[in-house]
Amino acid sequence: MSADVEAPSDAASHGRRLQCRAFAPGSVGNIGVGFDLLGHSIAGVRDVAVVRRIAQPEVRIVSIRGDVAGADTLPLEAARNTAGQALMSLRAALGLGHGFEVELEKGIPLGSGLGGSAASCVAALVAANALLDAPLPREALYGFALDGESVSSGSRHGDNVAPMLLGGVVMATATRMIPLAVPEWLHAVVVHPDQVLETRRARAVLADPYPLSLVVEQSSHLALFLTGLQRGDASLLREGLHDLLVEPRRAPLIPGFVEAKAAALDHGALGASISGAGPSTFAWFASKAEAEAAAPSMQAAFAQAGYGSRAYVTPVAGPRADVLSA
Repeated sequence: MSADVEAPSDAASHGRRLQCRAFAPGSVGNIGVGFDLLGHSIAGVRDVAVVRRIAQPEVRIVSIRGDVAGADTLPLEAARNTAGQALMSLRAALGLGHGFEVELEKGIPLGSGLGGSAASCVAALVAANALLDAPLPREALYGFALDGESVSSGSRHGDNVAPMLLGGVVMATATRMIPLAVPEWLHAVVVHPDQVLETRRARAVLADPYPLSLVVEQSSHLALFLTGLQRGDASLLREGLHDLLVEPRRAPLIPGFVEAKAAALDHGALGASISGAGPSTFAWFASKAEAEAAAPSMQAAFAQAGYGSRAYVTPVAGPRADVLSA
């Protein structure tokens, strides 16, 4: 612990915690039809942040570790780190006289399309919030999470940070997080192939304009999808879960994706698409049993393309970020 961590006697007099450990789960951004708008959290993969309250009025990233390839290349400079920037924004907004020291434990692969940059940011925010004299509600953390996420992606979009903060499926606008109804039978398979696809590269292929007719058709799919969620109607979800805008342009960047999606549909998936910016692939199923049966075939498709993979079977109503016990 740093020498400038607030003194224990001071902490005792205020009943204040000095250190907190929190996790944030992985996520499926976009959910195909909701580009930069929809996302859901997943079980099975997560990042962890240890945050300490320090006397110095600054944010410091002191270490980044984990079994994730490339974790040692992530920036320790707070302003260039998603977790660091989020806590800097929190400090500035609240006018805090103290600072934070952060250790990150990476569990989500970099460039995986599973929200790794967002998870570090959200885990650090949840931990730091628990150390405040007056912790904020989850909704109030959203803007700070967007500030952090923008360091990695180059834009403020909440389809990863929002479901991490609230759990389950969330609609994320520029200013609001709206949790959506999710039937408990709904499960997903998320397969991460041993590929890396940087978010900035994946967004670059979307630069050319789209014809209005295609945007209108995509909007009808989104409406069907959202209605299917609200009603718990598998047929509406199946009809709506078709991405006409982003998937066709990104699919060529992901060897094995087309075959993995076909494998999921052959096993009765309600729909399948690219998770976030990719290369991870997700598919939704009407039961856990169907999801478990499909996962090996989806992995086999990536193996045929020459890539190993990891598969996660998870409720679509996945966990939210939270404080971990000591």
